[in-house]
Amino acid sequence: MKAKSYYFCRECGYQSSSWLGRCPECGKWNTFEQEVVQASTNQHLNKSTPQQNSSPKLLKDIVYSEQLRIPTSCGEFDRVLGGGIVPGSIVLLGGEPGIGKSTLLLQTALGISDKKLLYVSGEESEQQIKMRADRLTSTTQQLNNSTTQQLFILSETVTQRIFEQVEAIKPDILIVDSIQTVCTETIDSSAGSISQIRECTTEFQRLAKQQGVPVLLVGHITKDGSLAGPKVMEHIVDAVLQFEGDRNYGFRILRALKNRFGSTAELGIFEMQGSGLSEVENPSQFLLSQRDENLSGAAVAATLEGARPMFIEVQSLVSSAVYGTPQRNANGFDLRRMNMLLAVLEKRCGFKLGAKDVFLNIAGGLKVNDPAMDLAVLCSILSSNIDMPISPRYCFAAEMGLSGEVRPVTRVEQRIAEADRLGFEKIFISSYSAKSIDKKRFGIEIVPISVIEEAFRKLFA
Repeated sequence: MKAKSYYFCRECGYQSSSWLGRCPECGKWNTFEQEVVQASTNQHLNKSTPQQNSSPKLLKDIVYSEQLRIPTSCGEFDRVLGGGIVPGSIVLLGGEPGIGKSTLLLQTALGISDKKLLYVSGEESEQQIKMRADRLTSTTQQLNNSTTQQLFILSETVTQRIFEQVEAIKPDILIVDSIQTVCTETIDSSAGSISQIRECTTEFQRLAKQQGVPVLLVGHITKDGSLAGPKVMEHIVDAVLQFEGDRNYGFRILRALKNRFGSTAELGIFEMQGSGLSEVENPSQFLLSQRDENLSGAAVAATLEGARPMFIEVQSLVSSAVYGTPQRNANGFDLRRMNMLLAVLEKRCGFKLGAKDVFLNIAGGLKVNDPAMDLAVLCSILSSNIDMPISPRYCFAAEMGLSGEVRPVTRVEQRIAEADRLGFEKIFISSYSAKSIDKKRFGIEIVPISVIEEAFRKLFA
């Protein structure tokens, strides 16, 4: 059959017969890519997933039955999904290469009991998956017991053949690793192209909705951190999960960017080990360094990652600029926000930091965007500047304004309760938040701060 060449927008999937500088659908510039596709489009529908005739119904006539979620053996994974896998849903898991996406899904599949699973891999052979499964289990005999014998492995990249095996096995859960490696025979273009990703995602969505089989897809990301493929792929799926972390550290964070069946405020925390991913129930004790003696330039911030309180150590180093031009560097924190906070220090507190190097680091390799980090960042910079340590039993939770005032943050009582549970002695918060808090409920001392000069006097008097 004769094939034609079309141009597709990689952001929204808009199709054009000629190259366009600006997409008329989404308005993005320089997003069109040329692909060779099949001229005939009358075979879009897959034989294994036939269309069902439907007719409109009144809302009051629709019978709704509560569907039980499928729990996994991973509590952190269930937390992000909202309590488990919803039957008939389609979930997209993205992340950098080597971050542990395949390990997470295979480890989750090995732990699900009394369910039939089909793990489809377009990147690894069956022997490679077997080797990784042996590494993820404590003993080889665990793979041969009655609960894990329901895990089927298939190395295939054509969707039509995958659907044939789905009809034969009838699994309860389908895992595809990855969506960029599979292709459909209805489109004559290479795997990983925009048209292939869009059509394959649509076919898996049709399978999930019509047969009630939940589908877990692994997605690659581009060099700028976005999911590879058209943006419409994220609209088709029910949930988009992001698996992120720093390769130099063992921590991995699973967060939901989109979830139709749960909250996007939850996140799961893992630690990468030789035997796989282990759940971290108390991340604060891993992120806080155990110091034998007090050192300057360190402060503990009471942050919230989603709906979960976490205590992170902020490390700062302030020194005289040796090379003439002062250097500014921040790891895990927004550099522009750090420059703004330094300007507040110079204007409101009189500290002349314009001729000094300032380096900031968030311990543990995390990237934090919580505004409640501001007070801890400023106090750590002040501590390093005057070379006076802050007690490791103190923590901070407040946002800074441009006029030097200490602003309140959300869910401050949850932060105070967690600090009290971890054994902190004092927590510095905004005086506006302290007015509505019953201090008798907590054993920790709550220190209200209204301006940054007040925090400096109470810490370094």
